[in-house]
Amino acid sequence: MFRYGKLGPLVGKRTWGGLIGVSQYPALMDGGNVTSPNFGFFSPEGQWDVENHGVAPDVEVEMDPKLVGEGHDPQLERAVAMTLQLLEKNPPPTPKRPEFPNYQRPAKPATGAGSGGR
Repeated sequence: MFRYGKLGPLVGKRTWGGLIGVSQYPALMDGGNVTSPNFGFFSPEGQWDVENHGVAPDVEVEMDPKLVGEGHDPQLERAVAMTLQLLEKNPPPTPKRPEFPNYQRPAKPATGAGSGGR
């Protein structure tokens, strides 16, 4: 849905593509259970999606074991760098702050007998 919503580029490696789901089934008499695949994913266009092919990223980035061992996350670092570049080119709009509300009752002009005017 990230891609369909055009929220930004997908960065990383292709997902493995196993997305047929299994939901709950009643327990058997001996406490065991039996399951069967019973749902899958389809695209907004109405096509079965992802199963057996996964989701390919827009930008492929390998997880280099040496860098990971040194405490880096190449995929996350690349995604953050790309996001910062995109934000610099396309800054989000700055909302205009409204004036603070005035909850004080406006002063009423004094009129009549009980106004204290002598």
